[in-house]
Formats: sequence, structure tokens, C-alpha cells
Amino acid sequence: MSAQDLVLIEGLEVRTVIGIYDWEREIRQTVRLDMEMAWDISRAAASDKIEHTLDYKSVSKRMISFVEESSFGLIEALAEHCANIIMHEFNVPWVRLKMSKPGAVRGSENVAVLIERGTRS
Repeated sequence: MSAQDLVLIEGLEVRTVIGIYDWEREIRQTVRLDMEMAWDISRAAASDKIEHTLDYKSVSKRMISFVEESSFGLIEALAEHCANIIMHEFNVPWVRLKMSKPGAVRGSENVAVLIERGTRS
């Protein structure tokens, strides 16, 4: 794999139950996912066939489904689970995932965690 190749999904917004306070457990809030996934795109570039690439629509749909159905206290835990799904279900060797919770802190536009998992060749 070329160390340069990445597939990106940016600004994927999903509503879920997230937070540690009682009032947060009773509502759905928006979280935003930004993902960078190591993937050798050379085969897909040569063949122009979807089966030779990382299908970002499938990754997005899986993340939406998982996050909508989840109920975590911390974005750290949600981010870790999402990264594990991406790596194990889609055979992605390395992922950088930013999990954001817009408006979580008064006066700030956003709070987020940024994690990297796996090995980027």
C-alpha cells in the first residue's frame, strides 16, 4: 500500500444519546465524525470498479447505524468503538477518527477527540 493513500469521510453528522448528565440521557444530540482511512487505491484506480476500493458509502451507513443505536456517556468511548468497527469490519489497517460534539461547552463551537488506531504503512 502506498503510505499516501487515504479515503476520507468528513462531517458525517448523526444524532444519538451521548453524555453523562441525566438530561443528556433523555435527548438525542448531534455528533460529527471525520474519518481518514488508509487504503491502497491503485487497484480501484486501474479498474474503475467499486469492489476494488473502500466503499465509503458502506462505511458511512455502518457508522450511522451504529452511532444512532448507541448510548455512550463519553465521546471517547464512542470514538473507540467506531474505530474498531472500521478496522475490523472493513479491513482498514489504520484510521484517524475525530469525534465531535458541537456545542457541548458553552462559548465553544465544538469539542472533540482525535484518535489514531492501527498501523499506517
